[in-house]
Amino acid sequence: MQATEYSSLIDSRVFHLVGEVADSMGRECYVVGGYVRDLIIHRHSKDIDFVTIGAGIEVAQAVAARLGNKSHLAVYRNFGTAQIHCGDDELEFVGARRESYDRQSRKPVVEDGTLDDDLARRDFTINAMAICVNAGRFGELVDRYDGLGDISRRIIRTPLDPDITFSDDPLRMMRAIRFATQLGFDIYPETLDAITRNASRIGIISRERIADELNKIMASPVPSTGWLLLRQTGLLPLIFPQLAAMEGISRVNGRGHKDNFFHTLAVLDNVAKASGNLWLRWAALLHDIGKPATKHWDEKLGWTFHNHDFVGSKMIPDIFRHLKLPLNDKMKYVRTLVGLHMRPIALVEDEVTDSAVRRLSNYAQEYRDDLMILAKADITSRNEEKRARFLANFAIVEEKFKAVEAKDFERNRKPLVRGDEIMHIFNLPQSPAVGKFISALLEAQREDQIPDRDSALQFVYRMGKEMGIEPVNPPFDMPSLSQETTE
Repeated sequence: MQATEYSSLIDSRVFHLVGEVADSMGRECYVVGGYVRDLIIHRHSKDIDFVTIGAGIEVAQAVAARLGNKSHLAVYRNFGTAQIHCGDDELEFVGARRESYDRQSRKPVVEDGTLDDDLARRDFTINAMAICVNAGRFGELVDRYDGLGDISRRIIRTPLDPDITFSDDPLRMMRAIRFATQLGFDIYPETLDAITRNASRIGIISRERIADELNKIMASPVPSTGWLLLRQTGLLPLIFPQLAAMEGISRVNGRGHKDNFFHTLAVLDNVAKASGNLWLRWAALLHDIGKPATKHWDEKLGWTFHNHDFVGSKMIPDIFRHLKLPLNDKMKYVRTLVGLHMRPIALVEDEVTDSAVRRLSNYAQEYRDDLMILAKADITSRNEEKRARFLANFAIVEEKFKAVEAKDFERNRKPLVRGDEIMHIFNLPQSPAVGKFISALLEAQREDQIPDRDSALQFVYRMGKEMGIEPVNPPFDMPSLSQETTE
């Protein structure tokens, strides 16, 4: 791209305004980092980072004053930064700086620096570019480390020695893998080897920061890419040993089971194609997490993993706690899907009856549709005939869901024995007791305990006995009742 082409990338009011303010203060000012990268690859980003030569807070204050009531300024003097919220954009200002690190912490010692110092401290070459917003150089690209070339080559590479980069701030190892996964880039071989050499340094990074990177990997188009890179570099057993334990195939008498780690990643990618739901993707990653603990060799059956769904669901709270994932309804959702993920498969292997469909729907409740996405994604067999058969059966189950729902709606919206009939049977006036009969009757209908009118009449009769109310007109002796049928 020529300079004029970069000018066109930032040809909007906010960049011209920031440039005007910087010029009025005699400051150099650049838009930098990930925002520049995203501009070049035409990827949407709303967080705009500016670097100024000199204090960034002063420039931010002047910009906020120019924007007036349309903006909100937040100053963080301890960090030397300021943020302006303006419409959908977040503008962050910081002075150019250089950094040095202590091996026991990823928090750097920060000093004022030049633009070159600031770009050199960046994690990757694709994030180490800057575009000037000053009027005299508006749109001029500063690219000291060939970030533009690495974008065209689709590689992740550190601007300086990768061993120093990753040892200084080990979170950058996670970021390298996350960017490779998000952008579909490769990690430069020397950079990848340095991650492997420095993997143990991840121990100084908080689990909250690691979880943030894992969630970004999980939200990527092909999340398995990130997990495979975590495995390849040796980071996986350090941050998620339960998942690492799933890899491998045991054999007895020449009989082995499938590799549950690679199967899991196939299921995860299948779910990612079908849904952007982050927590459904976590359920896919964890659906077989109970298999290592339940693996057993049976001389007749071969390898079995009985109750791995139940065991896996019990593991979810501890896994979420270890990874610092939320211990709220998100965890409950994942735990529920892991515990139920075998139910649809078991259902299609048996006769698909209304009652079986109704039980599954009741267990899954509002998670039912997501459970079916997970169940279909779990069919990773290379046997096309088997795969087609299961998917066809799942389609039958989904049609059954609709049919049973429609039938239940009609059946459950009114009791199979009316209130006036109950009053007649027991010679009761209109009273709370009649309402109690109706409530119990509807609940039993919803629980599939009463399939038809005869069963409903028997239920009412038994309930009256339990309440100490004798029938005056026994239900089966009443022509008006026995002649009617359920509509």
